[in-house]
Amino acid sequence: MRRPFRLLPLLLTALLGSCARQTDTFKPRITITSGGGSGVSRQNAFTVEGYVLDDVGVTAITVDDRPVPIEPGSRKLAHFRFQAQVEGGKGQYTIAARDAAGNRGTLSLPVTVDAQGPVIKVSRFERSGKVIRVSGVVTDNTRVTQVLVDGNRLNISPGTRVEFYAETSGIWADIEAVDAAGNVRKQRAR
Repeated sequence: MRRPFRLLPLLLTALLGSCARQTDTFKPRITITSGGGSGVSRQNAFTVEGYVLDDVGVTAITVDDRPVPIEPGSRKLAHFRFQAQVEGGKGQYTIAARDAAGNRGTLSLPVTVDAQGPVIKVSRFERSGKVIRVSGVVTDNTRVTQVLVDGNRLNISPGTRVEFYAETSGIWADIEAVDAAGNVRKQRAR
């Protein structure tokens, strides 16, 4: 008869343990979505967009200690945007976010104005029947984000120097390269 009472403290501990207050140690995570996640633009003034992810909800976002409005929607995934103004070609913004528990996350965003397009260098062009094989290198002062041959996007690893190879058909191959700022360079390989 005494056995049920021995289990009572264990049962109470298990039941009341789930009522224990949880502490929030998750810092808000800041992500930039515009410009391919970078602060690169072709113009001196541009919009930077992003979001802050937090498990309890974001209460404030600042850019260089100035408040930025949180767009309507969930505070756990808080979207924001602000106007960047770059003078001299380069700059930096510090984005900070605070959650309801007082945790603070920060992100330093270097910004660059890039008005120069990527450079395409074809190293090999050969024709075999109706098949054309073209290869080369695309370079850029910031980052090459896309390479297309005859309108078909190639699978590349973005970087300042990107090698490419493609097979297509026709008389020539139209190559197009895009950098992080959105600058486009086109070249026809014959």
